[in-house]
Amino acid sequence: MSIADSVAEQSWFRDPALSRIFALLNQQGEEVRVVGGAVRNALMGLPVTDTDLATTWAPEQVAARARDAGIRSVPTGIDHGTVTLVIEGRGFEVTTLRHDAETDGRRARVAFGRDWQVDAERRDFTINALYADSGGRIIDLVGGLDDIATRTVRFIGDADARIAEDYLRVLRYFRFFAHYGTGRPDAAALKACARARGKLGQLSSERVWKELKTLLEARDPGRALLWMRQAGVLTAVLPESEKWGIDSMGGLIAAETALDWEPDPMLRLMAMVPPDAGRMRALAARLKLSRAETSRLVSWAEAPAFEPTLAITAFERMLYRIGTEPLIDRTRLSLVSARTRAETAPEALTEAAGHSRHLAHALTWQRPVFPVAGADLIAIGVKPGPEMGARLAALEERWVESNFKLGKAALLAQAD
Repeated sequence: MSIADSVAEQSWFRDPALSRIFALLNQQGEEVRVVGGAVRNALMGLPVTDTDLATTWAPEQVAARARDAGIRSVPTGIDHGTVTLVIEGRGFEVTTLRHDAETDGRRARVAFGRDWQVDAERRDFTINALYADSGGRIIDLVGGLDDIATRTVRFIGDADARIAEDYLRVLRYFRFFAHYGTGRPDAAALKACARARGKLGQLSSERVWKELKTLLEARDPGRALLWMRQAGVLTAVLPESEKWGIDSMGGLIAAETALDWEPDPMLRLMAMVPPDAGRMRALAARLKLSRAETSRLVSWAEAPAFEPTLAITAFERMLYRIGTEPLIDRTRLSLVSARTRAETAPEALTEAAGHSRHLAHALTWQRPVFPVAGADLIAIGVKPGPEMGARLAALEERWVESNFKLGKAALLAQAD
């Protein structure tokens, strides 16, 4: 794979807003360069979505120069040297060159400097420490170009030392491997991650879940999850997967590709853990999932399994009582299981067809509206209160059992 030595001709680099920042900060012997993900993605042929920069200017000087130039600045991470410049509604993070003066594996106290080599060496992975100057020329101080060419995710310098600076880098390693790596992981990195797995409990739940979720958003996270399991890292952060495993991930990825499903990190999580509502509540609480994520995970675990031969009318009653989302999640995973087994057991093709039929129906099903309301019961003499609630519930159940066919008049006749 041939790697370009310049990004000067790429459209994202010719952005007038970026040119304005170069003009603002490449003065008086000081310099600013694009760094990190933008350069990495540009060289890998991936979309560039965020453009971060590094500079020899102190953060207060960056803010002052921006103010004098009529550019809005936001001190988004001033203690760590980061000022965000807002141009035409878009933010560009500008961070002063720095090194970690002190760290405990969770947070660091930084010291600002002017040495590009020191700034590069304090970063995590070689592919994240490439710079592009104002002319678009790539500056590689840590061997990142070779690793981009081979799609190798490698820690800068000593892997144990980089991890000790921030134990989240263990999870970041596997997340970057899922998105950018190929082949086997770097041996030194894998061993260092395994050695540090006992430190992951020191991390905040929010940071752990953010990394896991981003990893699960990769096009194919299967290899990364396999190596996480091999290193003992997956069990450390997701013990629910230990006896359930990740063996269904390959089948899920294959189904996503064949059936044109959007990659769904929550569905991928469900594929790795048991459908046990109590354990899923505990998982959600431990990782501090959002309310929506918790509800979806627990509802999936609570949803009953059903046979692929279930009649559509009975399936519709389940959809009404339980909700579409948990049954869609259940059906997708059942379909994945049947498709996978069909590779060696042709009879599973019949199961797959049944699950496909249920899934297609659930995706287009419109929840019917119960035709009776409390006002209708009041009109026939039922007083508001517990009795009305009980009668409404009983009528709704009869309506559901009729496959939603009983009309309002028939239901009220039964109520009367």
